[in-house]
Amino acid sequence: MSFLNTPYSGSVRNVIFKENDEWFGVALEFNIVETGDSPQEVMMLLDEAIKGYVESADKSKLSIAVLNQSVDPEYEALWKTEPSESEKEGIQIYSQATQPLEALV
Repeated sequence: MSFLNTPYSGSVRNVIFKENDEWFGVALEFNIVETGDSPQEVMMLLDEAIKGYVESADKSKLSIAVLNQSVDPEYEALWKTEPSESEKEGIQIYSQATQPLEALV
């Protein structure tokens, strides 16, 4: 397996979406999920969680495998879904983005 992410470089994909009345944010390659009352709150919480996750992995000298996890199929499917199509499934996608790790840590 070739690894893309290290504590100092790479990127993480994220999806912000609403299901029922709750907002979720997912960092796909890290399997981090945050919830909140608004998409903005979820984005802030997710950014903080990603920062802490990468910093902890680096400080603890963990394998870079923790920064390159297998993505949950449900979230991978959301990543591949056009936002306009997601509403048919009862989910509202607010954003799909790829963030460079350098910008977060």
